[in-house]
Amino acid sequence: MKKLLKDYWLVVMAAPILLFGLIVNLYKMSVPKQEVAKTEQEAAAMTPKAANPDGVISADEWAKVFPDIVESIKLNSKHDYQTDYLVDDPYLVELYEGYGFAKDYKSARGHYYDLDDVHETARPHAKANCLTCKTVNFTKLVNDIGVDAYTKDFEEVFSSLNEGISCYNCHGNNEAMGQLTVTHQYMADALGDNVGSIHAANVACGQCHTEYYFKPEILECTVPYSSLDTMGPEPELKYYKEIGYTDWTQESTGAKMLKAQHPEFETFLLGKHGKMLSCADCHMETVTRADGSTYKSHELVSPLESKTLLESCAQCHGSTDMVEFVHGIQEKVHAREDEVGDKLVELKKALVEANQSGKWTEDELNEVREIYSDAEWYFDWDYVENAEGAHNSELAYKCLDTSEEMINQAMEKIQAHKV
Repeated sequence: MKKLLKDYWLVVMAAPILLFGLIVNLYKMSVPKQEVAKTEQEAAAMTPKAANPDGVISADEWAKVFPDIVESIKLNSKHDYQTDYLVDDPYLVELYEGYGFAKDYKSARGHYYDLDDVHETARPHAKANCLTCKTVNFTKLVNDIGVDAYTKDFEEVFSSLNEGISCYNCHGNNEAMGQLTVTHQYMADALGDNVGSIHAANVACGQCHTEYYFKPEILECTVPYSSLDTMGPEPELKYYKEIGYTDWTQESTGAKMLKAQHPEFETFLLGKHGKMLSCADCHMETVTRADGSTYKSHELVSPLESKTLLESCAQCHGSTDMVEFVHGIQEKVHAREDEVGDKLVELKKALVEANQSGKWTEDELNEVREIYSDAEWYFDWDYVENAEGAHNSELAYKCLDTSEEMINQAMEKIQAHKV
């Protein structure tokens, strides 16, 4: 069973990628004491000069303007807890057979550790596309040279990095005006006119905390949806089938597989909380200074470990013990994941046997392979979403129930073939 993380219900805020120079300003954050600029002229006067050769203004440089906020960013170094999912849930090794996640799959630590973790992972990363959401410097590189950045050598690019996820990822160099930005070209293209209908903080986080894939050959990061209506496990699976995309072919089963990638953005937006709250509402405390002014802390925390954030839950949940309530949801989802994960392994074993028996035609095998692959997609879409049901428990259960239905369907076909 997957262990509950120390930072329960923590969805680490996204680090956007700046593609082709696109910066869509979403809204201005309120910084009462350290006033943001009201005009471009004021912003120019407040904005420090970038010491980095690539033109990125670092957090240390912004600290002269926003000391409290930058100091709070450094607190993310406290979030260093990590669990090994392959140890906690051994069935994943079977399900991910032939893919990098079968070699190494650990829980994400705080953004402070992203560069260390991506460099040290046992998953192969020959090209720089693996740095897409890990550092301001790669964000700027993609902005400067376009999609060619993705196919550069990983180690070559990594050696040039000097800062991880930081101010530039969510603000560009526009921090002085307090603006969040949509800095992924693919996110702006995907959402189109819907950008303005989604809370700015959600879009800023969703640029990385979403399902995505890398286009073959050019390795450009891309999302499999074009609007709110096309988000979710079912429409995204349809998208992949229509373009004929798969992540890998599993050797033992012959099935063409998909690997889901932390779809917190879609999961949250498709739930009841996404209609009234933002990621920042639940993961960034409002801090009051001695003089009574306030600012948003940039330490990204679990609301279950923050008295301030838990108090905001009471506006709707009243006297409910939210820690107990959310842990209860997560424990039930964990148990269901284990149940469905074990059944997927049994289906895989049956499919391997069928694949090796020589008694099936290729068309017959492909029919079962597709059902198996789809079942794993729905399971994985839930499993890799970091809130463990807290963002949207209805969708979590729906994914797992759908996976189980498909498992049963495939097993029935295998059993019928034996008769």
